[in-house]
Amino acid sequence: MLLARLRLQQIRALSSQAPGLTQLDNSSGLLSQVLHRRHPGIIRVKLVRLPQEVHNAVQVLMKECSIRQVEERVSALNNYLWSRKRPAEEKDLRGQAAKLERKYRESISSSADENDSQQLEKMKSNVLKTLRKNVYHWQPLSYTDELSLVYLVSRFDGGFAAVTRALQEIRQRVPEFTPQTLLDFGSGVGTVTWAAHAVWGESIGEYLCVDASASMNKLSELVIKGGTETGNMHISGVYFRQFLPLSPKVQYDLVVSAFSLNDLPSMAERQKTIQTLWRKTGNFLVLVENGTREGHQLLMEARETVLKKQDKEIWDHRPPHVFAPCPHDLPCPKLAQKIQVPCNFTQSYQPLNLSWNSPQRCEKFSFLILSRNFEGKPDAHWPRVISPVLRRPRHVHCHMCCADGKIHHDVITARRHGRDLYRCARNSEWGDRLPALTPFMNSDTEQGEDMD
Repeated sequence: MLLARLRLQQIRALSSQAPGLTQLDNSSGLLSQVLHRRHPGIIRVKLVRLPQEVHNAVQVLMKECSIRQVEERVSALNNYLWSRKRPAEEKDLRGQAAKLERKYRESISSSADENDSQQLEKMKSNVLKTLRKNVYHWQPLSYTDELSLVYLVSRFDGGFAAVTRALQEIRQRVPEFTPQTLLDFGSGVGTVTWAAHAVWGESIGEYLCVDASASMNKLSELVIKGGTETGNMHISGVYFRQFLPLSPKVQYDLVVSAFSLNDLPSMAERQKTIQTLWRKTGNFLVLVENGTREGHQLLMEARETVLKKQDKEIWDHRPPHVFAPCPHDLPCPKLAQKIQVPCNFTQSYQPLNLSWNSPQRCEKFSFLILSRNFEGKPDAHWPRVISPVLRRPRHVHCHMCCADGKIHHDVITARRHGRDLYRCARNSEWGDRLPALTPFMNSDTEQGEDMD
């Protein structure tokens, strides 16, 4: 009895620290025609399935493959890409070198001559050794025909699932948006093209795929042709280029970059590329990265570049807004925490039909969608569920990113928040949006009511 009372007090304390929700946002009668388990804040796709044409094309390519130990190479590439970090910046390296130099100078005996050439050479050698040991050695990936095929069988299915999930959010929240042109930067093996075609079908008449690797472009075209050079294109209007067109005069309805930002050699190059992509964006810019801290940092860097950097070449004066996953344009609250945990999501998918693959897998990813036209939607302020929902008897724990730019932990009950909001929360999952009204300022009201 005492333990139960203590748990109840803890729940009350947690819920009163961050009163993020007030009641259901039912201004448009959103529950008049749908069940709570299908409320309009549900974004998730239960299971993403690859197009059968992709399965068939990969089977054809693997039969002709002469690569040895493919499974081991696939595992090694997956591990490398998941753990890959951003390249170190020159100013950061200089700062670390200066700190190390001061440290070694202080360790030199006061009796020693600091100007002694041998002592200086020894100090420089120690500084360089320490830097080599502690600094991540980023290297560009050169995709040959062989490595491109390994990338195809290791990353196509997971990448397809993540991109499909991101694009599906646009499709669901803005059903009137039907893109006709798409620009894919860092197109690789064509994941974005297939995902966009699966979401919007034949409405997209032009796909411009940009990848610096000629081997990647060639393999992407082979997949679209069913694995053979003489096959017919399953998706029409696909064009390949090795360089990003710089002119901002031609815009695309949808611009996507998936798992490509970390292939750029510096922050300056990433910012330049993001600005170019935003200039070419007519409606939505979609960025997808690994669901790691590095992937999240890359997206937050891009977010900052678009929202706050002053672009010198402004052709389209419509301001940018964050469409997803954030319900606000304020700084990411995840970055304000002492221990920074990435904002990421998961998507179940059906992997390629290969002997080493299990029947179902789960992709963890981070994404960012920026828009020019769709910031004024009535449901734009709905909070985003950013971790697994904990369902308990007569109450639900939800951690959400809210419109006030803060992370709230709400304990939702039918008595406090209303039966409709409680049932919507109980049927929500990590990554969904909750159709709730949220205050835009801190509330000091007590929430000491008993659990229903």
